[in-house]
Amino acid sequence: MDERKDWYLEYEILYNRPGLLGDIASLLGMLSINIIMINGVEDAHRGMLLLCKEDKQMKRLITILDTMQTIQVKKIRRPKLRDKLAVMHGRYIKSDSDDKKTFRFVRDELGILVDFMAELFKKDGHVLVGIRGMPRVGKTESVVAASVCANKKWLFLSSTLLKQTVRSQLIKHEYHKDYLYILDGIVSVKRSSEKHWQVIREVMQLPAVKVIEHPDVFVQHSEYTLDDFDYIIELRNNMNEEITYEKLEKPEFDEQDGFSMFDFE
Repeated sequence: MDERKDWYLEYEILYNRPGLLGDIASLLGMLSINIIMINGVEDAHRGMLLLCKEDKQMKRLITILDTMQTIQVKKIRRPKLRDKLAVMHGRYIKSDSDDKKTFRFVRDELGILVDFMAELFKKDGHVLVGIRGMPRVGKTESVVAASVCANKKWLFLSSTLLKQTVRSQLIKHEYHKDYLYILDGIVSVKRSSEKHWQVIREVMQLPAVKVIEHPDVFVQHSEYTLDDFDYIIELRNNMNEEITYEKLEKPEFDEQDGFSMFDFE
């Protein structure tokens, strides 16, 4: 018995006549191709996640769709992560035109951001994710929510979620590939105890997912570089917001401003 494969089909609607979607759905049914999910993606584009047993079914579909004057096929391929998210949420996530591993979101897109990160967190082995953004934009909360969606345990190596927290030691069972390790680059640099950095180096060697907030500050004060990151995520309150670090490195991180720092030994 052949294993069924999933496919992504995207087409542009040239003439949106009544019954168009029904005709395409009927065509898929006659070719024994199942529709998993369907949604509009961007203006006048429709995306579908499909399932079929044999590649020749898709070849027949392409041949027939190419004869239709009401639509134009734009993409037909094995689905990428961006394709699946586009069908789920009705739009493509934005990536940097120069740096393909950088993806940009605004606060109104937290739903698609969480789904995107959850898929990254499900990957096996070493995965290093950096996340940029100003305070209180939702970085840490989104990472934790995505961890839950990915069924991963999360562990803070450094954080300002409640108070400034720095881990200088982990217990044996906390070194595990099923954990998702989260650290705040600014907090780690600000404290910069050798014990804390030794924990970071040990965790970096694990075949597990690590998420680093403020990766630019982190790499400036460590042996790691941005090239070490598999994905960079930028989260803004709006698309025009500039992500800067001048305001982050002093007021929020001074002890006299009301934050109490403590280590977990």
